[in-house]
Amino acid sequence: QVQLVESGGGLVQPGGSLRLSCAASGFTFSSYTMRWYRQVPGKERELVAGITSADGSTSYADSVKGRFTISRDNAKNTVYLQMNSLKPEDTAVYYCNARRAFANYWGQGTQVTVSS
Repeated sequence: QVQLVESGGGLVQPGGSLRLSCAASGFTFSSYTMRWYRQVPGKERELVAGITSADGSTSYADSVKGRFTISRDNAKNTVYLQMNSLKPEDTAVYYCNARRAFANYWGQGTQVTVSS
């Protein structure tokens, strides 16, 4: 069955870095656009970054441009989110998403907390 398993979240001080990973299985990973979203309680899920299947083009929310980098390794069926210069407002549950046509898959999320 389809699985997206996020890892790498945790507690980090402001200005620190974390690298999230999302391991995919059960579908043709290389054919899917992959995205990272985040959500805080009481707010809508927010798109953070995306990377296409075709040419690996990337896009970012304005709030993370220059600080976050999304990448993918199709040989390992894994997408990454490198997060640098973290701020308290980056605190959220981060979700991995895979999408292609009418297929739309989500991971269970990983908590990122930025606090001193």
